[in-house]
Amino acid sequence: MLINNKSIAIVGGGPGGLTLARLLQLKGADVKVYERDFDKNARVQGSPLDLHDRSGLAAIRKAELLEEFKNNFLPGADKKLIMNERAEIFFSDHDTKVEENFGHEYFRPEIDRGTLRKILLESLQPGTVVWNSHFISIEKENGGWNLYFKNGSSAYADIVIASDGANSKIRPYITDIKAFYSGVIMLEGNISNAKETAPNINALLKGGKIMAFGNGKNLLMGQKGNGDIGFYASFKADESWSSTNGLDYSNKEQVLEWFKINYPEWNHIWYELFKNSEVPFIPRPIYCMPFDQTWETLPNLTMIGDAAHVMPPFAGEGANMAMLDALELSECLTSEKYGSLTSAISAYEKNMQTKASIAAKESLENGELMHSENALATMLEFFNRH
Repeated sequence: MLINNKSIAIVGGGPGGLTLARLLQLKGADVKVYERDFDKNARVQGSPLDLHDRSGLAAIRKAELLEEFKNNFLPGADKKLIMNERAEIFFSDHDTKVEENFGHEYFRPEIDRGTLRKILLESLQPGTVVWNSHFISIEKENGGWNLYFKNGSSAYADIVIASDGANSKIRPYITDIKAFYSGVIMLEGNISNAKETAPNINALLKGGKIMAFGNGKNLLMGQKGNGDIGFYASFKADESWSSTNGLDYSNKEQVLEWFKINYPEWNHIWYELFKNSEVPFIPRPIYCMPFDQTWETLPNLTMIGDAAHVMPPFAGEGANMAMLDALELSECLTSEKYGSLTSAISAYEKNMQTKASIAAKESLENGELMHSENALATMLEFFNRH
């Protein structure tokens, strides 16, 4: 194999990076994952993910983790309500959704991000993840790379793979192509023990999702397996909104007042989200990579997931694409058909760029539809058709 006697560093321990580490270890590779979180419990994981059969689930199967996944996914978490700003229900599949199962082409089982991370972490050899490794820079040495971290430590690797997200610090060593702003901001909140702290929203959710549309704005939320609720206020705004709006994201009353002013037509039931959220709220400007991006392949440095192709979340493709990247890169690196690392990485990158372009375009278009004045009618037509 091309990676025999080669040390591999994966920077970033999200779904893509951990999946890649698992797949490479199954092939006997020498892999370390450098993760900036202090430890595995360092932060709250976001809303559940739905994995798709030909991407996220394909990687789970190849990683020999399907049974563990089946033991931990959230049946019924894909059921949804579509509502308007007045909290009137226009679509519900809670009583009508056909029970699908693994092997069904359109089955998209949901799993908590934290649970998926735990499954992947526990599948790795002890000591694979080096925590508290906040990447700062790399430099070439002896045909490989020295990696430098914020805590003063360093490490050498023959091959480096960036899995460090939308604000990747490694990406600029590969290409100077930058993401563009999509026009959408998502303000994220999280409610613990929602049965007690947000009983009205909790009763509506019934373990599933809510998508509420009105006046060009959204509220999107989903229930986690532990009873928490992750939610997002999603709206069009200037790119600088997060830093120029004067909000103290640690002040619930202030953020609630912002919601009342900026979502004036919205029912009082939604206030429960903002009154009971953990703080701070997190503003997330949504970016997207150009659809036509290419770069000259390097012999021992590449990237996967959001580092390679950040895109809006409105097609549910982000984590799925990252895990598919992990699957396809691992297969290229361990294939006998490539004569060099450069040709193996190039094959992966060309394929990845093509697929990511299609997914990013769909995600961007969906985002436009979901923030249009007639978003409710558009989304109802979509879900009734499907």
